[in-house]
Order: sequence, then C-alpha cells, then structure tokens
Amino acid sequence: MSDTRRRVKVYTLNEDRQWDDRGTGHVSSTYVERLKGMSLLVRAESDGSLLLESKINPNTAYQKQQDTLIVWSEAENYDLALSFQEKAGCDEIWEKICQVQGKDPSVEVTQDPIDESEEERFEEMPETSNLIDLPTCELSKLEEIADLVTSVLSSPIRREKLALALENEGYIKKLLQLFQTCENLDNTEGLHHLYEIIRGILFLNKAALFEVMFSDECIMDVVGCLEYDPALAQPKRHREFLTKTAKFKEVIPITDSELRQKIHQTYRVQYIQDVILPTPSVFEENFLSTLTSFIFFNKVEIVSMLQEDEKFLSEVFAQLTDEATDDDKRRELVNFFKEFCAFSQTLQPQNRDAFFKTLANLGILPALEIVMGMDDLQVRAAATDIFSYLVEFSPSMVREFVMQEAQQSDDDILLINVVIEQMICDSDPELGGAVQLMGLLRTLIDPENMLATANKTEKSEFLNFFYNHCMHVLTAPLLANTSEDKLEKDAVLGSIKTSTVCPDNYQTAQLLALILELLTFCVEHHTYHIKNYIMNKDLLRRVLILMNSKHTFLALCALRFMRRIIGLKDEFYNRYIIKGNLFEPVINALLDNGTRYNLLNSAIIELFEFIRVEDIKSLTSHIVENFYKALESIEYVQTFKGLKTRYEQEKDRQSQKLSSVPSILRSNRFRRDARALEDDEELWFNEDEEEEGEAVVPPVEKTKTEDDFPEGYEKFLETKKAKELEDKENLPKRTSVGGFKFTFSHSVSAANGANSTNSKSVAAHTPPASSNGSSSKNTSLTTTVASAKGSLIGLVDYPDDEDEEEEEDTSPRKRPRLGS
Repeated sequence: MSDTRRRVKVYTLNEDRQWDDRGTGHVSSTYVERLKGMSLLVRAESDGSLLLESKINPNTAYQKQQDTLIVWSEAENYDLALSFQEKAGCDEIWEKICQVQGKDPSVEVTQDPIDESEEERFEEMPETSNLIDLPTCELSKLEEIADLVTSVLSSPIRREKLALALENEGYIKKLLQLFQTCENLDNTEGLHHLYEIIRGILFLNKAALFEVMFSDECIMDVVGCLEYDPALAQPKRHREFLTKTAKFKEVIPITDSELRQKIHQTYRVQYIQDVILPTPSVFEENFLSTLTSFIFFNKVEIVSMLQEDEKFLSEVFAQLTDEATDDDKRRELVNFFKEFCAFSQTLQPQNRDAFFKTLANLGILPALEIVMGMDDLQVRAAATDIFSYLVEFSPSMVREFVMQEAQQSDDDILLINVVIEQMICDSDPELGGAVQLMGLLRTLIDPENMLATANKTEKSEFLNFFYNHCMHVLTAPLLANTSEDKLEKDAVLGSIKTSTVCPDNYQTAQLLALILELLTFCVEHHTYHIKNYIMNKDLLRRVLILMNSKHTFLALCALRFMRRIIGLKDEFYNRYIIKGNLFEPVINALLDNGTRYNLLNSAIIELFEFIRVEDIKSLTSHIVENFYKALESIEYVQTFKGLKTRYEQEKDRQSQKLSSVPSILRSNRFRRDARALEDDEELWFNEDEEEEGEAVVPPVEKTKTEDDFPEGYEKFLETKKAKELEDKENLPKRTSVGGFKFTFSHSVSAANGANSTNSKSVAAHTPPASSNGSSSKNTSLTTTVASAKGSLIGLVDYPDDEDEEEEEDTSPRKRPRLGS
C-alpha cells in the first residue's frame, strides 16, 4: 500500500493565472547526480512516470500555504505547486527544503524574493535587510500604520518585509481588536484608517496572512473593517448580509466539520473578492493573485471531499427522485447540484471527467428527466443549467443514455423530448430558456462531435433514433401553425393572404424562428435523414407559408431554410421544389415587398443570383418558364435577365445536340414506359406514392405488350394533340405584368395529394412547349395516353426527343399544370 503522506498533486500556473493539474503521484527528495543536488521528484501513481524533477535551489523562494501546499517559481514565468493529501507529508518535504537552504522549518517563506529591477537598489541599501519596524498597535498610531502599509505596496521587497513583520508579531489580531474598540467608540476616523490598513494587507498577496485573516475567528472583523470605505458617506452592511440575509442551506446534513468550515470560508472569501474589494486597476491586477489561488484550491478541496463521500451524494439523489419529497426540498436539492456543477468547472479536465462520471453513475440523467418536467420554473431553470454542464462535458454520454432509454420508454417521456417540450413551452416572452435549450439540442445533434468506432457508428444510430422518436415533437408547433385545414380554407377563399395561418403572436413567431434555425442546421449537417423527412412531410411547403408572416425575421428564417436546401445543389431537392411549384410563395413575397429596398428584398434576390451563378439548369428552366413575365420588369439587378440568358443558352445547346442526332435514332425513342426511369427517379416516385397516397406515374400492367399501343405512330400523335388542345383551354389566364399574382391553392393538392384523402387520380404534367422542344434536363415529365382497350400507359418525353418539333414551333410557352 502506498504512503498517503507523500501523495501529492502537481500544479503549474498558466498564462491566464489559473492552476493546471499536471497529475497525481508520490513525492520524494533525493540527490540527483545529473542536477548535482538534492531534488524533488514526483512519480505518477498510475504508471510511475516522472511528473516532476526539480532541484532544490538554495536561492529559490519556497512558500508553504494552508498547511498542505508548497509553492515556488522555477523561472520568471513558471510557477509550481505541490498540493499534499496530508499535512504530515507537507511538513516532511518542507523540512527537507529548509534543510537545503539552511532555514528554520517554522518559517512560511524560505527566501525574500528579489525583483530583478531592484537588485542594485537592494545592494545599495543594506538597511532594508532588517525587518520593518511596525508602530505599536494603538489608536493614536493608526494613521501612521495606514501610511506605512500603503507606502510599501509599490516595492516588492518592502512588501515581503512588511508581510513577515505582520505575521511574526501577531499584528493582524491586534488590529482587529482595535477595530472593535473604534466601532464601540464610533471613532469614524480610526475606522477609515483601518479600512486602508486591512485593504493594504490584502494587497500584500500573502497566503500566510490570508490564513489568519480568513480564519473563523477573524473573518467577520476583516469584513467589518472593509465596510468603512472613506469614499462612502455611509458604511456598507456586509456583515449583516453575510450573517442574516445569506443563509447556509444543508440539503442533507454535512457531518464533516472541516468540510462545513471550508464551505463557509470559501463563500465569504469569494464575497470579499467579488463584492467588497473594488475592481483592481491595471497596476493592481496581480495584487490579488494569491487570493484567487486561495479560493481555487478551496473549491477543489470541497468538490473532492463531497465526491468521495458516496453516502452523501447517494442520499441527495435518492431524495431528488423520491416522489414523496416536497417541492421546497426538491428546489434546494436541484440548486445544490447546480452550485456543485459550477464548482466543478474549477477542476482540471481529468478531475472534471471523474466528477461527471461519478454523477452519471449515481443517475444524474434520470433525475434530471424528472425535475425538468416539473411545474416549478426555478427548478426547471436550475435543471437546465445542470443539463448544459453535462452536454458540454460529454454529448456522447447524454446520447447514449437517451438511446438506451428509448428501448424501455414511450416517446413522450424521453429526455430529449422533455427538453424539446421545455423549449416549446417556455413562458418567458423573450424565450431566454428556449434559446439555451436550442443550443444544447444543436450540440447533441451535431455530427461533428459524434464518435465513429470499429463496432458502431454513433452518428447513424443517434440520427436514426432522433428522426424516429424526436423530430415529430420538434416540428409539431411548425406544422400546427401551418396546418392543412387552414390551407384548405385558404384555397376556398382564393388567397393565402386572407388567412390567419401565420401567427401574429410575437412569442410564437420567435419559437418558430428557433425551430427553423435548428432545421436549417439539420439541412446543412444531416444528409438523407433530413431529406427524407422534408419530402415525406412536404415540410418546405409548410415552411414557406411563413413567408406571409408580418414578422419579417420569421419570413427571413423561412427563406434561409429554402436557401440552404438550394445551396446543396441536390437534384432530388430541385425536383421536389419544381414539382411543388415552391418558388411561388417566394416570388409572391418579392412582389408584395414592392420597391422597398430591405433585407427581405436582398435575401430573395441573392437566392436567385445563386441559382444563376451556379447555373442550376433545372431550377433556371422552371423559373423562366413559369415566372419570367412577373420578374422581367425588375431591372435594378440583372439577376432575372441573367437567368433568361442562361435558359436560352441551354436551349440552344440542346437544339444543336438534337440536330446532330440522326432522325432514325430519335424516332425510336419516342416511347419509354415507367420501368425505364432512372433508379433514383423511380425511387422518388415510389416514395411519393407510398407517403402521399397519390400515383404520379400510372401503374403499367406487366401483361401489356407492344400490341396494346395505339395503332401506328400517326394515331398516337392525333391522340396526344387532342389532349394538348384540351389542356391549353384549361390553363389559368395570366393578367398583365403589373397585376401578376399567383395563388398557392392549386399546388397543395397536386403536389402531395394530402388534401384529397380518397384521391386516386393521376397528375398529368403538360410539358412546357418551346421553339425547339427542349425542356429541363432534370425534370421527368409524364403524359397519360388512353389505349384502344382503355388502359393507361405511362410515356416519358426525354429532353432530346424531337418527334413533336413541328407542333411545338407554333404553340406558345406554357406553365406546367400541376393539378386538375
């Protein structure tokens, strides 16, 4: 069994003046030949590797602090500390150091640190080697003492001398007795001097003096002295706050008196640093570095002591999850954990890992699930803070928990769904809690911090879980506020603008904006999961309804969602947008915005500019063929004219390509049934049939042969021509450009069939005619033809087909009909 007396932690001070934990090991002092002297060696308890090898230099100033700390500087900017588990081990090593340096082990500092800039002055003034003579501690001398204390602060050497003198003569306790006398006599002048004296002693930055000042016996008198700032007309009442207002709550009685004393001391010292002492100036910023270290090591000790007391933590968890625990008690327990987790942030990474693993093993996540669902706002807020510490520490740990939980619980009570519901139900008008929870959700679904191991891939497992169990909860408010019932009503009224479908409520609009931000993140970082979800739920159409919101920020969120989708340049998405005529609400918003030059105007134009610059052919064709008449009057940017140019260039290329193909090859390609579609398009149509209940491509009976087609090519053309003439008569009439306006109603049923539950009809897409018979290369246009026996055959017109060139030369360009 290893000697616990020699067990130490090695710390180094980093550039931010924070202590970094270098590891735990066992210390020894031995002669090292290579260093030519006695040295301190620390070997790691885990693997025996050397954590520290430091020669005890006769001229180095070593300091002993708090009975279990030894601190020293190896170089100008390299401070080291050994934190001992036991006082006996610290005393033993301290004796070795003092022995090498020829010092009495009773001292707290072995050398007087000499500032390089003062070395010459030190040599020239031998009298400074003597201790400073302190005036006698009496009322009449307070002004002289105050002047002495403030005068030494500019000189590191004199500060050291004064600190030693104050320590050796027990001077601080005498000063605090004078304070009580002055307060009893209402001696305001004396109290003002004592304020300057005590503040100056704190700025001496000496751990040995802090030990005295912050002891139970002295700390309240120190706080009392600091109440009498000469700059204030009336003294502050810090002692009253610490004794009466600030209540120490023990959620579970702490039996360890040392731990209890440490907690009290840390709270009061933190109060002195944060509240009582003024913010240090640039010249004073290092005066309180030892005070910061004092608080830091206290916190480390408190967390370690609580963590090691398994009975205490187990009891806290038992009460937290017990249904019999009353609300007040539960609130205190949650606040305790919040404070406990905040303290843990002072720990070094490896210690913090151990801390959170302890909490996880004790069941912090199931406990949080219970308290996050409570009605008490304070409890929920504290639980959210604790959850944020856990997600920040290890998103994978939280993900693993919720996936295991999904195997045993209903979707409603899953931890992530509880978090989403808290986000949705945030009562704060500014949605402060919802914003925080949205950030945590984003961290959890971010593939960048997901692990991929040899056995399993966390990314695919968790995203499958999230889209199956949680996504419907996240999108519920969005779908509810853009519901199909309301859209049907709009279709009857003839205009989406007459609808109340877009929430006027600012809080609801903010919530929808948060949800859209999360969905936009999903589009960017999740591939097929979000794509399937958007297409199956026709989500983009629902989102674009929010383009009509009176809240411009919400309309911009909807537009940003579409922009991210188009930014992926994914033809599946492009076909979905074309098929659903989803540019219509965007163009309506642009036209409604009129001549206003604002963010909405710029964002919409940037969307079309992206399509032009990236030359997304399918979208370019769709926009020009369907919306150019409405957009050609916009001349303050060249975007739309540029789109038209791109479109015409592509038509010319297709025309040249067609003219170079022998006519005999073209004539053999006029017929293709649905089975000849590309695999991905066939998958898209099949998905559409399954999810939306609508047959986009009519089913082809497998028993049909070539004999079932109309007799001869001429008969087929006659049938098709008659069909086109009928379609032309049914096309919606355009108004003049000035009054150009689309309605959104016709596309709802045609694109996804969601409004027609019993619909078995076939959506017939009439190909837009053009001078050379070309159309979008990426859009599959289907035409239905009645055969002699009355059966339906699906035919596909390919971009390079030229069989109908003569008819198309004379027909005007038309918009595709998306529904009958």
